[in-house]
Amino acid sequence: MRFSAATTAERLLPQRLALRARPLLGRVDALFFSADERGVASRMSVVAFAIRIVSAAIAFVSQVLMARWLGSFDYGVFVLVWTTMIIVGNLSCLGFHTSVIRFIPEFRERGMLDELRGILVASRVFVLIASTGFALLAALALWLFAPWMETYYVIPFFLGIFCLPMIALSDVLQGIARAHSWAFAALSPVYLVRPVLILVAMAAALSLGYPASAKTAVICAIVATYATTVWQLVTLTSRVDRLVAAGPMRIDVRAWLLVSLPIFLVEGFFFLLTNADVLMVGFFLEPTDVAVYFATVKTLALVHFVYFAVKAGVAQRYAQFNQGSRDRLAAFAAETVSWTFWPSLAMGLVVLAVGKPMLALFGPGFEAGYPLLLPLVAGVVARGAVGPAESLLTMSGNQNICAMVYAATLAFNVVVSVLLIPVFGLWGAAIGTAVAMVFEACALSFTVWRRLGIVMLVFVPVARRAGGAY
Repeated sequence: MRFSAATTAERLLPQRLALRARPLLGRVDALFFSADERGVASRMSVVAFAIRIVSAAIAFVSQVLMARWLGSFDYGVFVLVWTTMIIVGNLSCLGFHTSVIRFIPEFRERGMLDELRGILVASRVFVLIASTGFALLAALALWLFAPWMETYYVIPFFLGIFCLPMIALSDVLQGIARAHSWAFAALSPVYLVRPVLILVAMAAALSLGYPASAKTAVICAIVATYATTVWQLVTLTSRVDRLVAAGPMRIDVRAWLLVSLPIFLVEGFFFLLTNADVLMVGFFLEPTDVAVYFATVKTLALVHFVYFAVKAGVAQRYAQFNQGSRDRLAAFAAETVSWTFWPSLAMGLVVLAVGKPMLALFGPGFEAGYPLLLPLVAGVVARGAVGPAESLLTMSGNQNICAMVYAATLAFNVVVSVLLIPVFGLWGAAIGTAVAMVFEACALSFTVWRRLGIVMLVFVPVARRAGGAY
């Protein structure tokens, strides 16, 4: 029997109170417990949102402890190395970690079981091979350019390269789980299990007498990542095998790459855009400045995860709706804007209220990052005002134009950062990032309107959004 909040209230509450609560509980049932696509997307977004809340708490505690254990200098080195590895690992998927979210629902809906089996196997094998190639190229590049790098970065970067294949494989496994609407299986390994294991490994290393250094922290991150990804691979493969019966496979890597590579550009530009500020600070400033800025960004994660939670819940539904009525797609897209903006605004206000004492937990000097939260929160909320617009473009076959939007936004962000950071330091990084987010939101909203006739903007009435005109 399907759960119903309204029916449960009628059994447990007095009749008069249950009658008064029925309209509200009916909307709750429609949103979270219905069996249609909207209900599935809502539940996945709620699960993703809950995981990101817990993840933000875990990440915050973990980074506070790491900062106190390592000190601001080594913490800054570790942050820059690990952020770079996450970016390169994500890029080495070549878009397959996102394209599977589009292909798997499509093949399942159309009964293309041979292609479904093929994409499930080929995506994992291809990403593992590609990411290993990326790792070898990165090692070669690091060996060539090591004489021109600061010495305290060389060994941590060499160590971090060993983690690239597992980071990439974990990303594509997350995409497969998201394509099946398995929110917990998709997000918990990366956002819950891995950060806890990194923290546990670091605590164990220090208790065994290993030095509190960036090298030790990177090694602990490698151990945690390998353990998490192997567990993720075993459990997800077992679950998929139970769902999809064994049989012949059809593998068309060329056709899949034609879709995946533009998505690779979209995701790559987006990921670089999301982390460009940390990389630029690391390029122009000292590790202690990287530490302060990264701690500030981690505090801001409480706002960021709203956007990512909604995106995790709706991407595969965009792909399904795109196969049917455009009106349904427009109405659903308009609704996801509200899911993104209002929680982002609320969490932004919370972060501004408690940001200073949170930064103080990292140690002396980290409170200097608090004023930077003002422009950064404004930028994140501005991006939330257009919802997960890039997912709508990608899942509707407009990944090429979306890649161009992100390329322009990344170029804009880099230029602004190059101009501002050497002059204004961390303020330059924060202002440049905020302005780039506003540029990104405007460009994405305009592109969705021009390409799909759908207005994704929070304060536009729903009827006008679905109607495709400003």
